[in-house]
Amino acid sequence: MHSIDMDLVEMTLDVMKYAIGRISNITPELGSPKKEEELLKMVGETITPEGIGGENAFKLFRDVLVKATVPIDHPRHLAFVPAAPTRAAIMFDLVTSASSIHGAYWMEGAGGIFCENQAMKWLVSLTGLPDSAFGVFTSGGTAANLSALVAARDHFRNTHPETRSKKGIIITSEGAHSSINAMAKVMDAEVHVVETEKDFFSGMDLQKALKVLNSDLRERIFAVVATGGTTNAGIIDDLKGIAEVCASEKIWMHVDCAYGGGALAAKSVRDLFNGIEKADSITIDPHKWLFSPYDCGAVIYKNLEIAKNAHSQKGAYLDIFKDEGAQGFNPADYQIQLTRRLRGMPLWFSLAMHGTKKYQWAIERGIELAKIAENKIKQNDLLELVRPAGLSVVLFKRKGWNADDYKEWTYKNHRDGFALVTPTKWKEEDVIRFCFINPDTTEDDIDQILETLK
Repeated sequence: MHSIDMDLVEMTLDVMKYAIGRISNITPELGSPKKEEELLKMVGETITPEGIGGENAFKLFRDVLVKATVPIDHPRHLAFVPAAPTRAAIMFDLVTSASSIHGAYWMEGAGGIFCENQAMKWLVSLTGLPDSAFGVFTSGGTAANLSALVAARDHFRNTHPETRSKKGIIITSEGAHSSINAMAKVMDAEVHVVETEKDFFSGMDLQKALKVLNSDLRERIFAVVATGGTTNAGIIDDLKGIAEVCASEKIWMHVDCAYGGGALAAKSVRDLFNGIEKADSITIDPHKWLFSPYDCGAVIYKNLEIAKNAHSQKGAYLDIFKDEGAQGFNPADYQIQLTRRLRGMPLWFSLAMHGTKKYQWAIERGIELAKIAENKIKQNDLLELVRPAGLSVVLFKRKGWNADDYKEWTYKNHRDGFALVTPTKWKEEDVIRFCFINPDTTEDDIDQILETLK
């Protein structure tokens, strides 16, 4: 065996040893970012004409660079929307990469796409959409939302050809995710934001949405984007009411469930999503609350043909395999990307290994942790609950604190390697936000974090 092969074997063993150790560690070091100049001083230039060697490069990553990152699966990482991929999903992410499967077309990726489609069937079943509905995995919620709304606009223009030269309009609510505005810029579409209900506890104000629909903007409105669990507070729009309006007005209804979609599997809150079965498209991010590694989103369509008409790409080199085995479901036909890795395979393996009941339990645990935290906050004289827990999100405040107090508290806990919890805004007021995703988070973790608020 050549020496270079031996080096590769040794390097592979080192990498696998690290991966196994990392996968088995449920409380990884809560690292923190450093300035680029500081990192450069610590590791030097890593891309050189002769190379620095695999062993050296890996050592720099393991001993320096990974410590300048914040692991998303730490049980006291309650900021943003964290993630907690199962060990099975992480392991199979390694398999997915090692298998080098191109996931755009059935001809190249049949076995892997079959795996993805098995997982997708379960996702679709949670929505209550018709049996003919289906979807594909994407890089995340932004790509999924963009894919769905490109399909919506294409369908609108095909059925209303007089609008082809006009800029389309999307209606959404104040609580919509920032990706709606981001992908609208990519599409060169306008976003018309409808206020939420006056009590701030509910979602889109339907009466105000109807006023927009009855305005002179109507001829350019091609979709309404509802939210199935806002990132900031876990609020679910009145999906049933929005579905009735969209059906009456013959407008595409898209539901962004990137964060909240996992809760479709939870019996305790499933009724909050009533009306989602009427949607034309739905976004769910398995890398958020379905315990997949980054980056894994999903877009689901009621009518796949509409999506195919919008997204299918043609090329002489893409249509040369006519044998029966090469014919099947082509994910590239239903979303914006042609080249794609099989992002749904880790989810498939984890679901196959653990079963859907385990997933239901883990999602219910996030909701339960939010309720536990809510009750502890109510019983603490120093704290004030801002609103009841929404899905797995809790908003509250420390009496007497201002924005600077919250920031210093966040920085201290992070600097100490203890926890990452960040403030947010609610009705223009600074508050603290817990987001529970990780079933490894314990009641004791909550107690310890609340103890730091004295």
